[in-house]
Amino acid sequence: MFELENVLRPYAWGSRTAIAGLLGRAASGGPEAELWIGAHPDSPSVVPGRAGAGSTGAHAAAADGGGRRALDALIAEDPEHHLGSDSVAEFGPRLPFLLKVLAADSPLSLQVHPTLEQARAGFAREEAAGVDRAAAERNYKDAFHKPEMIFALTPFEALCGFRPAADARAVFQLLVADFELAGLELPPLVPLLLEDLAQPEEHTALRSAFERLILGGGDVAEATAAIVAALVSGAPTAPHQAELATVVTLNAQYPGDPGVLISLLLNRISLAPGEAVYLPAGNVHAYLHGLGIEVMASSDNVLRGGLTPKFVDVPELLRTIAFEPADVPMLHPETTMLGQEVFRPPFREFQLQRIELAPGAEPVPVAQSGAAVIIVVSGSLLLDSPKGELRLERGASAFLPAADAPVNAHARSGATGTALAFAVTTALKA
Repeated sequence: MFELENVLRPYAWGSRTAIAGLLGRAASGGPEAELWIGAHPDSPSVVPGRAGAGSTGAHAAAADGGGRRALDALIAEDPEHHLGSDSVAEFGPRLPFLLKVLAADSPLSLQVHPTLEQARAGFAREEAAGVDRAAAERNYKDAFHKPEMIFALTPFEALCGFRPAADARAVFQLLVADFELAGLELPPLVPLLLEDLAQPEEHTALRSAFERLILGGGDVAEATAAIVAALVSGAPTAPHQAELATVVTLNAQYPGDPGVLISLLLNRISLAPGEAVYLPAGNVHAYLHGLGIEVMASSDNVLRGGLTPKFVDVPELLRTIAFEPADVPMLHPETTMLGQEVFRPPFREFQLQRIELAPGAEPVPVAQSGAAVIIVVSGSLLLDSPKGELRLERGASAFLPAADAPVNAHARSGATGTALAFAVTTALKA
């Protein structure tokens, strides 16, 4: 077992206090958006030159004798030892998941992730075309898909997938009524969107409205400005208060961006602490605000659709989106015999275990199918395996090689508070 040092991503949308407060350390003074825990080659965690207490043998020596070692490099030395043969057979010699602590103080970009087939084809196409992997116009940074989930640690706000066309149409009909009530001229774009959303086939209706907004240019910017002005002046918003308040908030950061009105085509969700949602390929989404544990397949493939100054490839975006309404994909936990929660989305790359141990509680096994990573966000834990033990305080994290299983988590002797940790492993044995 190896304690880790992790990379903090300072994206502008990040909170300045949430991650530091969660992990019990001083804030950096700048935005702290994502803490990456894993072996993604862009920002791999680091084994800081010493194995975890109790680790023995050649693999402990590899970390000690070699000094600081990136986790992806450590894994590459002996993938089957670190990942397990089943994981290597299915996912190759790489850690197939990435754990993040995510803290959004303002909205992230509107985005979608490709299927595995789309990612492989897109990556091969851009490689053949010689597009630099660091280029702003590059869509596919690797050949992998990026399904993900988010577990809310605080109230968490997001946009997630298309709502039924009739529900989106009802919001725009309310805007029509607001303009009529105020004696204002209705932006010409709104009746066109109502026509789009009235088409009998959901796929066609949603795609038509989305395309009109993403391709609308100045007409969309003018309509957005008029709608926001009406809302700010006190236009009635019931029963769509949350959706229309989001329009005002998004426009304040990205004035006239097509993503502002696209948000009205999407499910507007509020997760309570302890709730989780998963995001399959093709699901248009954007995190708006909150602190959570995010888990994903280890990839950096993102196609953006708005609310960002970054590159937006509209044709590729339209090929990637699943234009179908869907219920919010809530992810309900399974409770183990020892009272721990395990969240298993329909992806084989990962599952999330929530470990909560009061002082004096019986130890619980860390769910492990191949390798695992774990982070402690409250209290402290003692991990023990047949090969040794490792103590983790609040804010600490560790990599658990497949060869170290089984690992048990114990509440620290003499601890005065409840320990809370999150562990990620593959879902190969689910």
